[in-house]
Amino acid sequence: MRTTVIVFPFDLFGSAGTGAGARLLGDAVNEILDDTEAETRPCRADALRGKVRVKEHAFDALAEVTDWRKRGRAAAKQAIKSGEFLVWLGGNHLAALPVLEELGAETLVVQFDAHLDVYAFHDTTTDLSHGNFLTHFDAPRPRVVNVGHRDLFLTPEEIAETFETVYPAWEVAADLGRVVADLGAKAKAAKRVWIDIDCDAFDPAALPAVHEPLPFGLSAPAFLALFEAVWEGNVAGMSITEFDPGRDVRDTGLNLLGWLVEYTLLKVASRVP
Repeated sequence: MRTTVIVFPFDLFGSAGTGAGARLLGDAVNEILDDTEAETRPCRADALRGKVRVKEHAFDALAEVTDWRKRGRAAAKQAIKSGEFLVWLGGNHLAALPVLEELGAETLVVQFDAHLDVYAFHDTTTDLSHGNFLTHFDAPRPRVVNVGHRDLFLTPEEIAETFETVYPAWEVAADLGRVVADLGAKAKAAKRVWIDIDCDAFDPAALPAVHEPLPFGLSAPAFLALFEAVWEGNVAGMSITEFDPGRDVRDTGLNLLGWLVEYTLLKVASRVP
């Protein structure tokens, strides 16, 4: 199966600097592909040859910024219609909105995120931002399940307006096996699945390169168990956002995300279309 990687480094309205993270991850994909082409001995990476293409968007001009959402939806729509697996590398979490809007109401979005992004507190704007974008869809919203949030102020009623189910970090920590089994069942039953990763879902010890780190996040092994459970479904793609390399520590975040992207590319390449 083929993969399209779209680098969409939009980072306005919150978490400035994450656009550089999207570009850096795009560079990592290109390096993976270059290394694969340079290798002469047989290896597992041979499965990637001719099966991955990278498309990069820029936001260097005013026109590119003002129509960011329209451009994003057009790019996402084309990629989704192609039937290829889509890896969407965005700046802040708002950069994932265009692709989520193109998925449709029948898609199950499994969202790994420390925050629930439906905020309407006294110190948050009502205008579209990366902290409330799940309340600003211009299309039917997909089914959304959150994994790993650490929000303490939102009420169950507020959460239920947007999320089908939530698995907060304390539930994951208390009974990882139950959450893994539950997620796997939901993914298998869904018509289509999308994996949406906001990097602050991870514990800062595993991935420090985020703007709003919260303690008690997902460990890398726990995330991988959850990821594998979701993979049991018909996963159409994955988005990664909120990686800020300027806040990284000894490339800890880059190494984790780079490994995850390469791992995913290889899993997709071995699929039968």
